Amino acid sequence: MLTPLAIPLARRLGVVSVPRDRDIHTRPTPALAGLALYAAFAVAVLLLAPDEVAGAAAVIMVVDDRIGMPAGVKLGLQFALAAVAATAFGSGLQITYFGINQHIYEIGLLAIPITILWQVGMANTVNLLDGVDGLAAGVVGIVAVVLLVAAASKDQPDVVAFAAALAGACGGFLFWNWHPARIFMGDSGSNFLGFAIALISIVGVAKIAAAFALVLPVLALGIPIIDTAWAIIRRRRQRVSIAHPDTRHIHHQLLDFGLSQQQTCLLFYCASAILGALGLMIYGHRRALAAAVLLMLVPLLTVVGELLMRSTRRLPAPGLGRLLGTRAVR
Repeated sequence: MLTPLAIPLARRLGVVSVPRDRDIHTRPTPALAGLALYAAFAVAVLLLAPDEVAGAAAVIMVVDDRIGMPAGVKLGLQFALAAVAATAFGSGLQITYFGINQHIYEIGLLAIPITILWQVGMANTVNLLDGVDGLAAGVVGIVAVVLLVAAASKDQPDVVAFAAALAGACGGFLFWNWHPARIFMGDSGSNFLGFAIALISIVGVAKIAAAFALVLPVLALGIPIIDTAWAIIRRRRQRVSIAHPDTRHIHHQLLDFGLSQQQTCLLFYCASAILGALGLMIYGHRRALAAAVLLMLVPLLTVVGELLMRSTRRLPAPGLGRLLGTRAVR
């Protein structure tokens, strides 16, 4: 309900994404949906903590969507917001331990810097993922559902509420962001979603003695995280800034391969759901993986089938041509 209201507001305020050389959209598109995402989330939970910082990220990054900010300034703001979250709210929003082979180890003085890096990493992962209509919101929505299921199994009603509100906000936004998108989330939206996922998962870790809780978002966001890490390595090898934009991300490669934006989204959704189900196995949901794989086979096979039908390449099949009355089979 809030997203369509943001469309005329974005045009009036001049918060519009004008196509650039590296962009795949071809017409100016409003980019103020980040505020709608956060407002919907806040209204749903009626409690802004612990995501006041995520909301601040959404508001501040509107400036970047409007006039653009240097990459260094944006990164500095992300670190500042993450530092506020890691220090102003006490240990409840800190990663204070980790687990190896069922043993829990206290992090000590490293808790604050690791917490800050976790938040900034999640924000930039979602930001780099937001390159195809519907991609970032759909993947984050799936991650939120994974966190919801895990929290429900550990009797964490507040985490369930936060995760459900975030998943619902992403789902509602997709009605307007599915290709062809009528509005973009912009940096305000991607930073809000990244900080929200980071903080919600930290709350889940802080409330239970399950040091493996952070494995859930890491697995579910496995492909975007790998893509982000490789982008940093790739740019350093090319001796350019890690903030230097390019069109060599995984979603760009899939588009170049011939997939449509919708098919690219479906593949990412399937991968995130399957990897998230793997993470849920840690919480005892051993049937989740089998169910996720079966459900994901349908869209996967649909995408592959459409690609084969459109393919101009033909494979020789001796004998089959006579059977079907044709000379070759795709």
